[in-house]
Amino acid sequence: MKVKIMNEFIDIYCERVGAGLWAEPLNALSNAAFFIAALAAFVYARRHMHAGGKADWRVLLLVFLLVLIGAGSSLFHVFATFWAMWADMIPIMLFQIAYIALYARGVIGLGIAGTSALLGGFFALTIIAAMLPHHWLNGSIGYLPALIYIAGLGIYHLRTATRERWILLIAADVFIVSLVLRSVDMIVCEFLPIGVHYMWHILNSIVLYLTVRGFISGRENNVVLHR
Repeated sequence: MKVKIMNEFIDIYCERVGAGLWAEPLNALSNAAFFIAALAAFVYARRHMHAGGKADWRVLLLVFLLVLIGAGSSLFHVFATFWAMWADMIPIMLFQIAYIALYARGVIGLGIAGTSALLGGFFALTIIAAMLPHHWLNGSIGYLPALIYIAGLGIYHLRTATRERWILLIAADVFIVSLVLRSVDMIVCEFLPIGVHYMWHILNSIVLYLTVRGFISGRENNVVLHR
């Protein structure tokens, strides 16, 4: 029974009109943007980080998770099953948790208690968002905690960084646009059969690139450097 449920077909995006591996070609192919963003973040890290131009493990972890996001999302939009949905969701959550923890420790300079409190707040917001009706904003309500945290870290970055001070707030602005597009995907389906979910992928890849770049610049600025 569990195997049957995990392989059950999911249809929640405008572009998909039925079962099949390539029923969402734009949604699937647009995930290439995540891999491009990961490569761009890696190249940026190699150029701007210390230690002989080698990106440290924190940046490499974020880049790796960015690759997993692209892979998981690709699986979901190709197979459209419950197991593929989990393959999509888990890397996204891991990236969010890792980013908050790494930024708190590596840029803000918080200790274990402060970092745990920051993560605790994120988990609390995530639970609250999960309790709200899933159909609100076409399921995008679950991403509001991430938006709140990007904006909050963006304000900190603006006030403390000496370079690229606006980068996380720019990421938050782009994220708002991407959330709007994700939310209206089914609404525009009547007159735009391909939908706009693929734009969510493209814009989100930009958001993730900017957040990784913000982390790199935060450490490069030596706001606080913990190794």
